[in-house]
Amino acid sequence: MTPVNLLLIALTAIVSYLAFNNRKLADRLILWPPAVDRHRQYDRLVTYGFIHADWPHLIFNMITLFFFGGQIETVMVQLSGSYLTYPAFYLGALVVSILPSYIKNQKNPNYLSLGASGAVSAVLFAFILLSPWTIILVFFIPAPAILYAVFYVGYSIWMDKKGGDRINHSAHLAGAAFGVLFLLAMNPGIFNHFLRELSNPRFGLGG
Repeated sequence: MTPVNLLLIALTAIVSYLAFNNRKLADRLILWPPAVDRHRQYDRLVTYGFIHADWPHLIFNMITLFFFGGQIETVMVQLSGSYLTYPAFYLGALVVSILPSYIKNQKNPNYLSLGASGAVSAVLFAFILLSPWTIILVFFIPAPAILYAVFYVGYSIWMDKKGGDRINHSAHLAGAAFGVLFLLAMNPGIFNHFLRELSNPRFGLGG
């Protein structure tokens, strides 16, 4: 059982749905840097991750979280003995993944950001650290997780520099890095496990 992950999915789906139909709610939860900077609404550094731009945005993030978050929750419970570790990890990922964008746009009244993608990236890359050769589906195309990770990082860096697509690629990168570092901080021996797995390709379907 992975109750916390399922609770996060349910909460995100409910809040996102409510925000789809309530502009005032969406405006209060979205990351708008001046609200944090001027009005000390620090909760926005977390609440932005519980609303989404549209149904495809929400569904893609929640499907990814469903398939990989449960496994990461299980590992973190085993390592720490506490069900509080995984929610702390997830909420921490929301904050850390958005910080580069927030700092860069702290005085920008035109900047907005929403969605759980940074935290979902943290979950996915924590999974990749544990099972780099697992086959995952990328837009219905099967690919080894480690190859997807390399492409994902390279593409995110390129698009972050290029800009223009209204996707927060820096949040994806920061979230991915946080996921890896958090898990290694919990158990540094996981790095040796990753190297062993990397040198011994074994393909299996993730999820």
